[in-house]
Amino acid sequence: MAPDGQGGFAGGIEVIPFGVLVFVLGTLLMVNAWAVVDAKMAVEAAAREATRAYVESGDSARAEAASVAAARAAFESAGRSSARLRVRHTTGAYVRCASVEFEVSYVVRAVRIPIIHGLGHDITVVGRHREIIDPFAAGFGKENRCGF
Repeated sequence: MAPDGQGGFAGGIEVIPFGVLVFVLGTLLMVNAWAVVDAKMAVEAAAREATRAYVESGDSARAEAASVAAARAAFESAGRSSARLRVRHTTGAYVRCASVEFEVSYVVRAVRIPIIHGLGHDITVVGRHREIIDPFAAGFGKENRCGF
């Protein structure tokens, strides 16, 4: 029998552009997911440093400014801009044994993919950290929350 027909011809060349499209869209989604994970680690570090700077500052007058500066520095050390960073002190007064909590949030801009409409919204990542002001620190006066 002579090979004059299309018997044995392998089709499927038309699927290659579709496969490339799926690969590119999947890569964009993975890059966006990694950006969220990376931002989450950065805001957790920023919240930790803000709380630590607040607790270790020594007086309430400079504690707030020191904590915001420490949060921004920690966030920028991760290679990100702190322009959209929001630092919020969520607990009470600066006295011994008081629990201090800071919340740091950042909006991660999503990659806009025209074909997939549901995944194109921005994601806000939030980091929180809590510490207690040193019960044996000097210079705080008589007010405390230590129970003695």
